[in-house]
Amino acid sequence: MNRASKKHAFWAVCCSGPVDNSALLSALVSGPKTGVELAERLGVSRAAVWKRIEHLRQQGLAIEAVEHQGYALPQPTPLLDAGKILEAMPVAQRRLIAGLHVDFETESTQRKALLHTAPEQGIEVWLAECQSAGQGRRGKLWQSPPLSNIYCSLNRRFACSIAALSGFSLAAAVMLAEALQAFSADRFSVKWPNDIWLDGRKCAGLLIQVRGEAGGPCDVTVGFGVNVLMSEQAGRGIDQPWTALARHGGQVLDRNLILAKLLDDMLAGFERYESTGLPGFIAPWRMLDGLNGKAVRVTTGASQVEGVARGIDAEGALLVERGGEILRCHSGEVSVRVVHG
Repeated sequence: MNRASKKHAFWAVCCSGPVDNSALLSALVSGPKTGVELAERLGVSRAAVWKRIEHLRQQGLAIEAVEHQGYALPQPTPLLDAGKILEAMPVAQRRLIAGLHVDFETESTQRKALLHTAPEQGIEVWLAECQSAGQGRRGKLWQSPPLSNIYCSLNRRFACSIAALSGFSLAAAVMLAEALQAFSADRFSVKWPNDIWLDGRKCAGLLIQVRGEAGGPCDVTVGFGVNVLMSEQAGRGIDQPWTALARHGGQVLDRNLILAKLLDDMLAGFERYESTGLPGFIAPWRMLDGLNGKAVRVTTGASQVEGVARGIDAEGALLVERGGEILRCHSGEVSVRVVHG
């Protein structure tokens, strides 16, 4: 083997390792990079860079090829950083974070959270840049492209019974909607039981799971996703109208700062719920109610009911008027859709 062949073989061996997703995207966040620049920075081959770029594109991340500049992110945003999130929180609330874990990719932050008991005080939080099996309500897949949105699950222990938590999902929707309002020029609303709408389209959602004895205390896992920078391509598999914060005049697109605000407000909201229960959230829910007065279709299993939404009762049940009769619908395995036309 001649010297040139030996050099090529040595380079192939050195560049055969996996490409670090975080390092690759950190490089692109600072500006466009050619394949050669990325290969040299990451210590891999240009082919390895190309393969990783294609993989990220298949996951839903928009990476452009700009002539004479190389690869570029159309909407550069910092990667999730536990240190930056904590630094942006008030000191008192920061002390209530028992753990803050950030992965680049995981199956589901919800699954990770469910493997752990809640801390005695405060919350423990799991975040990911992308999920391969993100969980939504009723077993649906939550679209989870990288470097685009917020995927978060947290554990919190409540000193109350399972029955006292029956309205918690509605209260959590109020907490999330009110906190997100700081990042949009348009109005947020809630769609029963716990979807968050922005200008009439889904922008965020919650998945709540409760574990514990009937009399308490209970460990609650709160999972939430927020569309921040999601592209049309990444969201094409979603089966309902959706939107993202970036489309609504949001001035802050750094997800670390958004998360600091959300966790801060939700910590306060959890304490409020433990003191007041659902009654403390009924008035703000009604102000945020995005279904009231709209024609809706409620699906439970194989049965469907159509009528006009008339808000919620004191227990959080959705009220639907049909033929002069008021029906009460409880959350769970229920789907609600607005009927157009």
